[in-house]
Amino acid sequence: MYSTTDSQQTHILSLLKSNFGYDEFLPNQEKIINSVLNQNDTIAIMPTGGGKSLCYQLPALAIEGTAIVISPLIALMKDQVDSLTANGISANVFNSSQPQEEQQEVLKDLKNGALKLLYVAPESLPLLNDMLSSIKISLFAVDEAHCISSWGHDFRPAYTRLKTLKQQFPEVPLIALTATADRPTQVDIATQLAIPNAKKFIASFDRPNLYIDVRPGQNRNKQIFNFLAKRGKQSGIIYCLSRKSTEKLAATLKAKGYKAEAYHAGLTPEERNNIQDNFLNDRSPIIVATIAFGMGIDKSNVRWVIHYNMPKNIEGYYQEIGRSGRDGLAAHTLLFYSFADVIMLRKFAEGTETEAYQLAKLERMQQFAEALSCRRKALLGYFGEHIIEDCGNCDICKTPPKYFDGTLIAQKICSAVARLREQEAMGMVLDVLRGAQNAQVYDKGYQNIKTFGVAKDIAWRDLQQYTIQLLNQGILQIHFHENGRLLLTPLAKQVLFEGKQVQLANVVKEVEKVKAEKTTRIRADLFEKLRTLRSKLAQEAKMPAYIIFSDASLEDMEYKKPRNREEFAEVSGVGEAKLEKYADEFLKVINRHLDSIESKLPTHERSYKMFIEENLSPSEIASRRGLSEESVYGHFIKSHESGRNIDLFQFISSEEIQKIKKAKDELENPDALKSYFEYFEEKIPYWKIKMALYL
Repeated sequence: MYSTTDSQQTHILSLLKSNFGYDEFLPNQEKIINSVLNQNDTIAIMPTGGGKSLCYQLPALAIEGTAIVISPLIALMKDQVDSLTANGISANVFNSSQPQEEQQEVLKDLKNGALKLLYVAPESLPLLNDMLSSIKISLFAVDEAHCISSWGHDFRPAYTRLKTLKQQFPEVPLIALTATADRPTQVDIATQLAIPNAKKFIASFDRPNLYIDVRPGQNRNKQIFNFLAKRGKQSGIIYCLSRKSTEKLAATLKAKGYKAEAYHAGLTPEERNNIQDNFLNDRSPIIVATIAFGMGIDKSNVRWVIHYNMPKNIEGYYQEIGRSGRDGLAAHTLLFYSFADVIMLRKFAEGTETEAYQLAKLERMQQFAEALSCRRKALLGYFGEHIIEDCGNCDICKTPPKYFDGTLIAQKICSAVARLREQEAMGMVLDVLRGAQNAQVYDKGYQNIKTFGVAKDIAWRDLQQYTIQLLNQGILQIHFHENGRLLLTPLAKQVLFEGKQVQLANVVKEVEKVKAEKTTRIRADLFEKLRTLRSKLAQEAKMPAYIIFSDASLEDMEYKKPRNREEFAEVSGVGEAKLEKYADEFLKVINRHLDSIESKLPTHERSYKMFIEENLSPSEIASRRGLSEESVYGHFIKSHESGRNIDLFQFISSEEIQKIKKAKDELENPDALKSYFEYFEEKIPYWKIKMALYL
């Protein structure tokens, strides 16, 4: 046994300084190292950037023999070996992709005791069986140990064979390390590795230097450009769900003048290595990547991480944001969240062996994204670490939501769900509440129910957010397996019939920032036109202009830009009499002004702008513009094709997409939309067919 006496502790500190250049340990490192030196099996759970690698690298130097390090990625192993070699420590890697001559050279060094550490992938470990029995092994280290657990977020089947290590080498200490493991995963790691009595060390998961920011997923690209504009040449990572979206976003960033590269598993090893090298050396400060990127990349000056889509679980999210701010300096993490991401991730999980568990983890991730209290409390609480005070370094702490009595809105939404017999998805519920005059509503006769149009005064996107809040509060629930239909819970009955009060948070609107001089000019133009009209009307009525409308009212018109009488009624200073007397005159000026600006935009951009900025539903856009809804949905598809961030999944369910794509194999002429239309007996509109084939 290696006894950690005072002199040995001095030796350890000497190794720390001489080999790694540090004067002192990070929290928990010394205890973990002493546990390994005392021949204990050990489980170490430490945050990314907390110094996990040192916990086995330093004991490997202090104990006689070679440390065998099982690691999941070649990139990770290469990075570690390069770092150790640079520190004068003899280390190498063994994997099946090496040329045979190189493998033989590694095995020769291993046999001769020339290596202090050997890194090997779990799949390649069986190739070393005979050799391991004939050499002195100082310790086994299982890095990224969550990969051994089917409860973990990166399950790797080859890891499950590692339990034989303790059977084969019962006297050799084994250390398992990971940055992300909830309690079930921790228990499973100990069981799978056959180390039930392992000493367990759990460091604080808190990374106080990381600013945690979650925003709605509308206009993601625009938000990213605004975000990057303030960050110069700082290094950062943008995580996307698909290979296609990484390439698309990287191209968009390049077109805007940023040095960005896409990274995903579809690239050749050579391409991935080059991109990784460019990032590490600051030649390409921005990487747009799938989750394939980042594991084991020890770049300390990553100043920000953006999640373009919501991750599938909190472990993955925590690990990925942990790749920023490793130097302890301030870093910004930004997560975009949309309901469409949830639907997509649920689809990925459905039908898998661990479907129920994955969906439960996804639900926790969704709850975190939609939280209206301190983010850090929610994040640390997930890992079993509880803090009393709010962190002061997240979006909720910086800008706490303002609440209002939303009981009436909640009652309207619940009533609509009830009157629709709990058979409709959110989109239809919102259409009914808003009084949308579209074919789907009228075909089902929903224009005749009592709740039709009772929430027409609430913007479509605001109403969507309030409905999501009711889902989060447990007042509504959603059946994803049944076309996403909304159902009432027992709490909804209390809201409808027992006077239960509901608090809703105000929806924060993302205000588009444009150049000050351009804004001033556009606003001044409209304000002057309104003032000219006011003067004309005042002259005709032979009264002072301010009696018609004050400047404050004109400014409010200029700000709200009402398009119809209903919206004009919301302007400050507009009562019923003035609405009746002046609305039409002022609306003409406002609409003419806005149309002159919008006429310079392509038609699909105009529809997109009305949907995003004015919160109008597709049917309202069609009515306003004198178009068919078919055309409006076509504009949305074109906007998506041109790089606009619009969630098409909110208009069409995954079941409909699958049904339409399945029909493609059965049709004689799958290139003709009419074939699909007739195949589905004209029950699925053309726009849905187009959208399904596009997605």
